[in-house]
Amino acid sequence: MAKIIGGITTSHIPAIGVAMDKQLEETPYFRDLFAIYPPIREWLGEEKPDIAVLFYNDHGLEMWLDKKPTFAIGCAPEYQNADEGWGIKPIPPVTGETELSWHIVNHLIENDFDPTVCQDIKVDHGATVPLTLLWPNFTYQGIKVIPISINCERHPMPKPSRSYAFGQAIGDAIRCWDSEQKVVVLGTGGLSHQLDGPRAGILNADFDNWCMDKLVSNPEEILQFSNVDLIERGGAQMVELAMWLAMRGCIKGEVEEKLRNYVSPISNTAVGVQLLLPKEA
Repeated sequence: MAKIIGGITTSHIPAIGVAMDKQLEETPYFRDLFAIYPPIREWLGEEKPDIAVLFYNDHGLEMWLDKKPTFAIGCAPEYQNADEGWGIKPIPPVTGETELSWHIVNHLIENDFDPTVCQDIKVDHGATVPLTLLWPNFTYQGIKVIPISINCERHPMPKPSRSYAFGQAIGDAIRCWDSEQKVVVLGTGGLSHQLDGPRAGILNADFDNWCMDKLVSNPEEILQFSNVDLIERGGAQMVELAMWLAMRGCIKGEVEEKLRNYVSPISNTAVGVQLLLPKEA
């Protein structure tokens, strides 16, 4: 059966993509942020996952406010990118994994989740920035990717507990897939930030680090919070924690935190990165 070998959390800030394009990784502003990625890339190079299941949120490239599914899964052989106006260069296509995608969809529907199925969809910076951070110089083309979008823009949004349960169901689907392939799960976005309105610029390092701690020790403690609670503590975009919870839900049982980094602010956002490994064989 397929095996989940680990989970990675990372930001998707457009400014990070611009920094990579302009080779600013070693500048004082970005140095501490980028320092965590070489050891994560080394781990990926050693473990050689076949597939990346990538939880992200679409910021309007394909799913704007007039059509916003709660959960959407890519079931395409390839995913294109496009210029969103953030200054990030479009990247080469991302290769899909249709067999596992459809297996996940069928498993979810049999277990009371009803995702939107996307057989033709572009992916935005929410997906492409994490991919280029973890597999630079377009080396992500050597891995198959399943993009899974969670609504973090339009209310009503899925509760944190629902996103976690969604991840649990996807993890179960992966583990019962009749394949020997290795899967890494990516939770993107976050942490505390708000991009507009009277509270623009809010950051909450204490709450961010508490959430990162609990992802390791007891993720279900985070589920006590509603989306309103998250917004009050960490700003409007703190709801992107949904992707982190979905990632953690995929990994069954206890985890070991192999790597961790937290930098705040980067472009008005708190940036957390974790590499989590399952303790269960």
